[in-house]
Amino acid sequence: MMHTVIANRTDMPADTALLPVYDQLPLTPVRGQGVWLWDADGRRVLDLWGGHAVAVLGHAHPLLLAALSNQASTLMFQSNALPLPIRDEAATRLVAFAPDGLDRVFFVNSGAEANENALLLALRATGRGRVVALEGAFHGRSAAAAAVSWGKHRQAFPQAPFGVTFVPRGDAAALEAALDGDVAALIVEPVQGVAGAFELGRDYLLAARELTRRTGALLVFDEVQSGMGRTGHPFAAQLYGVTPDLLTVAKGIAGGFPAGAVLATEEVTAGVGVGVLGSTFGGGPLACAMIIATLEAIVHGDLLERVREVSSYLRSVCRVGPVIDVQGEGLLVGLRTSVPAKEVVAFLLGRGILAGGSADPHVVRLLPPLVLRREHVDLLVDALRQMPLPQTLLVEP
Repeated sequence: MMHTVIANRTDMPADTALLPVYDQLPLTPVRGQGVWLWDADGRRVLDLWGGHAVAVLGHAHPLLLAALSNQASTLMFQSNALPLPIRDEAATRLVAFAPDGLDRVFFVNSGAEANENALLLALRATGRGRVVALEGAFHGRSAAAAAVSWGKHRQAFPQAPFGVTFVPRGDAAALEAALDGDVAALIVEPVQGVAGAFELGRDYLLAARELTRRTGALLVFDEVQSGMGRTGHPFAAQLYGVTPDLLTVAKGIAGGFPAGAVLATEEVTAGVGVGVLGSTFGGGPLACAMIIATLEAIVHGDLLERVREVSSYLRSVCRVGPVIDVQGEGLLVGLRTSVPAKEVVAFLLGRGILAGGSADPHVVRLLPPLVLRREHVDLLVDALRQMPLPQTLLVEP
C-alpha cells in the first residue's frame, strides 16, 4: 500500500523533506546544559540566543526536567473539555506574576496565537473594526498577527481581517492622530524584539496608555519576547509602570515547551463565555506543569535581580570592537555594530558564541537565558575585542 511504501523509505536525503524557509547557522547542537550547547564533535558554544528567547532558564534545568517527567508520568494530555487543577494553578500563578488588574487568562500555544486572540477580544469588546500598530513591529505570521506586523502585512495574506493603520514608533503626535473613534486597539511591543531590541520607553508608553483611554481603544502589550523576567521585571509593563488592557506572552513562558497565554482585565472579558475562544492544546497539563516550574524558578531563584545586575554589567562593558552602542532592556539586548551584524554573528560563532541577527542590519540581538552570569559576558567582550576591523572603526571603552 502507498502509505507503507512512504513510511518505509530510508533513502531520502535528510535535507529534502523540510521546506528550506530558515536561514540557519552552521551549528548542529546535540545537547545543552545551562548556558552552553554542544555539537556532535564535542564543541562547546555559549548560547546567547536562548532559542530565540525561549530557553529562559537555560538548558536542562532540573526544575523543568522534573516537572516534565512527573506530569508526563501521571497525565500527559487532556483537552479543555475537562477541568484540570494544574490548569487552574498555572493561571493563578501567572496572574500573580503579571501586572495588577490582568486577572483573566486564556492559554494558547504560541505568540502568534496569543496575539490573534488578544486582537479578537479587543475587537469584540469595543465593537470597532480597526487596529493601530507600529512601524518595525513583529507580532507573528498568522492572519491577524501578520496584519499588524510591519513588512509582513504586505507579504502574508491577500487581505487583512480588519483595518490596520501603522504609525512611526516613538511619535506620540502621530499616534494621537491615528487613534480615533473606530480604533479597537493599539498593539505594541514595549521592547521591539525582531526590530533589534528597540525600547519604546516609559514616556511613549504612558502617552499610549493615556491616549487609548481617552479614545476608548484598548492597549495591547505584546510581551512574547520581553516577558517572563527578561527585562529584570516580570513583564516590561511593570518595568515601565504601564498596565495594558491585554498582555500576550509565549516563548519563555514554559521554559522550552510550546505554550502561550493572553492576560486581560475583567472589563475586557466581561462578555466572554463558552464557545467564544478555543484551543485544543492550549492549557494542556504538560504545558501547565512547565509554566508553573518556570515561574517557580524565576521567582524563587532570584533571577529578576540577577538579570538586572548582569544586564547592567553587559551594558557597561560591551561597547568594544564592532559594538558602538547597546540598546534594549534587561537581557533583550541589541548590540549596534559598525559593520554588518551578520559579520559579527558569524565571527562570534567561530569563537564559540551563538548570537542572532535582527531586522536592523546593524544590530546583533542577544536573548540569553536568565541564568547568565558576568563571566559569560566577559567571554563575549573578549571575543568582540578580537574581531578584526578597519582601523577607523576600532572602538574601545
